[in-house]
Amino acid sequence: MNFDAYARTGVDLVNARLDDLDDLRAIFPDENAWMRDEVAERDLAIFRRAQKRLRDVFDYGTSGRDAEAVSELNALLEAHPVQPRISGHDSSDWHMHVASRGSSVSSEFLAGAVWGLSVWLCEYGSARFGVCADDRCGNVYLDTSSNCCRRFCSERCATRSHVAAHRARKRAAGGDQPPVAAQKTPTDSLTPVS
Repeated sequence: MNFDAYARTGVDLVNARLDDLDDLRAIFPDENAWMRDEVAERDLAIFRRAQKRLRDVFDYGTSGRDAEAVSELNALLEAHPVQPRISGHDSSDWHMHVASRGSSVSSEFLAGAVWGLSVWLCEYGSARFGVCADDRCGNVYLDTSSNCCRRFCSERCATRSHVAAHRARKRAAGGDQPPVAAQKTPTDSLTPVS
């Protein structure tokens, strides 16, 4: 099983807009097109509740509240239990599913997302759960940097934040003021005597 892929579905869910059923359908990648086709209006409320609770996990991890992150993930594992089963269409296509046959889309998707984030936390610690440092963003991410120093969800947010900080420092230092026109000094108006 690719636990990282399952963990990333949790990240995708937390960062998704869930205003309506079309927004929910947009979170399913092409390899899960069957989920996109089968998701129903009743699933929307379930996904919204899970989205909020998973955001809490990231907030807890980012603020060093490991016990609370673990507690919330355990509660989510109980609410969305993993029931692994082997699936496939022929002997060369065997793979694992995390929910029992006939489970709803929300059961299958959320069991995988919660399981993936739980394995991620056990493997790397909750300090690897991040919330973007750009105040205008708020997206979550999994910190895969070698020294656990990532602060932004993307290069775009990092660049935008660094440029804004640079401009603010220049303004504070008076560096953004328009250039002052050169003023003539009394010696400039003297004509040389020959």
